[in-house]
Amino acid sequence: MSQNDLETRLEELETRLAFQDDLINTLSEQVAKQEMDIRELWEAKRLLHKQLKDVSPSNIKSEQEETPPPHY
Repeated sequence: MSQNDLETRLEELETRLAFQDDLINTLSEQVAKQEMDIRELWEAKRLLHKQLKDVSPSNIKSEQEETPPPHY
């Protein structure tokens, strides 16, 4: 291979590497944003669950409030 061919291949590899680095950075940023979105959604779900429990308490009595079963 000639010196010119090697330089051309090296330039192509450097170009591809630069594009791959940019793509990796873009994907990393996207993953970080999605992680934050997921955390916000989990917090919203937790708050909604708490609000739902506060609004509609369970119809099941606690063990202390239950009457004992009849004895036959």
